[in-house]
Amino acid sequence: MQVNRPIGASAATGNDDLDHWDEKSNVLVVDDLPEKLLVIGTVLEDLGQNLVFVSSGGEALREVLQREFAVILLDVNMPDIDGFETAALIRNYKRSAHTPIIFITAYADEMQTAKGYSLGAVDYILSPVVPDVLRSKVKVFVELHQMHRRVRRQADERVALVAAESARRAAEENERRSKFLSHASRVLSASLDVTVGARLLLELAVPEVAALAVLQLTDDGVPLSQVMVAAQCGSDPLVMTNAASDDLPQPVKDALEEARQLKQRVTLQATTLRRMSSEAFGLSGQLALRSAVAVPLMSGDRVLGMLLVGAQQAEPGHTARDWAALEELASRAAIALENAHLYRSLQSEIVERRTAEAELQEANHRKDEFLAMLSHELRNPLAPIRNALEVIRRIAPPDPKFTWAGDVMDRQVRHLTRLVEELLDVARISQGKIQLNREPIDLRAVIAQGVETAQPFIDARSHTLAVKLPETPMWMQGDFARLAQVVSNLLHNAAKYSEDGGRIELELDVADGEAVIVVRDNGIGIDEALLPRIFDLFAQGTRSLDRMQGGLGVGLTLARRLVELHGGRLEARSEGAKKGAEFRVFIPCVSVVRGGGDDDEHHLPDAGAHGRRILIVDDNQDAAESIAQYLQLEGHEVKTVGDGMQALACVSVFAPQIVVLDIGLPVLSGYEVAKRMRAMPVTKNALLVALTGYGQKEDQVRAMDSGFDRHFIKPADPRVLVDLIAQWPWHKLEDKDQQIEAGESSHAG
Repeated sequence: MQVNRPIGASAATGNDDLDHWDEKSNVLVVDDLPEKLLVIGTVLEDLGQNLVFVSSGGEALREVLQREFAVILLDVNMPDIDGFETAALIRNYKRSAHTPIIFITAYADEMQTAKGYSLGAVDYILSPVVPDVLRSKVKVFVELHQMHRRVRRQADERVALVAAESARRAAEENERRSKFLSHASRVLSASLDVTVGARLLLELAVPEVAALAVLQLTDDGVPLSQVMVAAQCGSDPLVMTNAASDDLPQPVKDALEEARQLKQRVTLQATTLRRMSSEAFGLSGQLALRSAVAVPLMSGDRVLGMLLVGAQQAEPGHTARDWAALEELASRAAIALENAHLYRSLQSEIVERRTAEAELQEANHRKDEFLAMLSHELRNPLAPIRNALEVIRRIAPPDPKFTWAGDVMDRQVRHLTRLVEELLDVARISQGKIQLNREPIDLRAVIAQGVETAQPFIDARSHTLAVKLPETPMWMQGDFARLAQVVSNLLHNAAKYSEDGGRIELELDVADGEAVIVVRDNGIGIDEALLPRIFDLFAQGTRSLDRMQGGLGVGLTLARRLVELHGGRLEARSEGAKKGAEFRVFIPCVSVVRGGGDDDEHHLPDAGAHGRRILIVDDNQDAAESIAQYLQLEGHEVKTVGDGMQALACVSVFAPQIVVLDIGLPVLSGYEVAKRMRAMPVTKNALLVALTGYGQKEDQVRAMDSGFDRHFIKPADPRVLVDLIAQWPWHKLEDKDQQIEAGESSHAG
């Protein structure tokens, strides 16, 4: 397989090798995956052409600036700049304006292909490529390129023959100039640095064209204050220096300025040149100039700089033809400078864009961290409020006012808890941390759970909910809790955007292998302008100033994301304002067999579940005391401490059977406390419960790895903790402890 030859490498080879190299065409392959480059190289190897491989759009642009290609194979998806941006930039360059481009992509819809063809693409090839198809298409463009090149070569040869017949000396001069300009093109294209390119230009001009060269570059057409001067006096070596433009002889400054303004060649008078010495240019040695011209370096209508050269020969002898070569040299130098400017601009754009993307990612990261920490901090005060409410309910006298107040607080705590959960889900969505716990589930049970969650809010608005479910189970593989959350969010949304006393319909059906969940309401509807972005994060419909509808605008976004994670889709429909709305959930539904059977164990509350010793560890005193009060009402012996060190210190004396442990503790984290308790004989088999505001998936996994038995998120319902204690298999643990004690006694005997 041919590989890319370094730029300028042919200069060190013989003419035979150079001719052989010119007979082959260059094929550029652009892809950021090494394995794809290897595959394409293997496929095209039989063509016997010069294959050039690069892995990014920036490298592709660099290669296009340096050489001509018969065809370019361009991947659409790349990390720095994608294939479309690269193609657009390639088309901006004169050399590659008409180079055939073939896009190689794994996916191409009508919009994508239309965009590619608008950028000059000649074909689309889907990946993985078919070797024969790819090889045949590339071969066509290679042969076309070689045919054009042969035509050009033949035309050049005919011109050379005619010139040789008319004037041998003129032909020799043209050949010399052609070689010089060809060499100049290779030299000037060897670097994309403006300063290096300027030095190379002066080295080409002196002494090949003249004995003196002065180069003044421009910035957006404005001459720079510094110039570069190169000269060779007699047999002395080449001298190159920088000088201030104001220090130049006035005729030289006038000629450079006139060439810039007129955009054409300007000739200096011989009488003026005789008065100029080498000292006038900051040089030493004998420099007797007899002819000089200034030419602009043009790129289109833009002047990139001005070049003045002076010769020690007089016209019309040596310099008449050299001035023509000088203008061609200036034209090629302008192309090289323009490429250098474009490359520098491209690099600046890439750096600026990456900087902006990095800043945006950092801002998003800080936002996600803030939301996660905010939700954690909001959970802490909610936990003691909920626990205290349950204590009040247990000990309050049977007074209707107490009942009413308790119901109000319970509803508001639940509402706040929902808002906190939505706030945390914003961070999870942004970080892609939502993970599914898939298991066989009956969608009817999912619907029932979602309805139970949303029912209090629906009843509070006096809505009528009609539920239509199939008589037979509808099984699928999914996350029960997350799908129930989808149903709850859709019902909550329907209730929120319907006037009091509205009607909500919930249906479950199956069609074409998909389960279809429909939530329909007769509420305020969805405005036509809002409908396309109804699932965007924080998007909400128009609301009145009383804020009765509330919410953060993330419920529908979360619902759609959860449905998509299950391989489904969520659609919204509405006839417009005041005409209600309909949401349809489509999820692949397959028949599965539910695990388990008649042997499933159904544990009844253990009679010995009361009177347990419980240690509560939480630096939030209100949270610890509130849950302690509730557990004491259940007949348990409860002790509270404020940090991990106190907890470890009292374990040997208190000997807790249950430890309710907060994670975010001062001095020693809850994870470390749990690990140490598992290493202590007294709490080796104790029930360790994490009760914390850290509720992400990785937090739960870390808790289990640290030795916790259960992980509850604040604010947890204290009744859930009571049920856990009642259902925990204490008799198995006690039997195990007795066996360990018996073994130790036998060993001691």
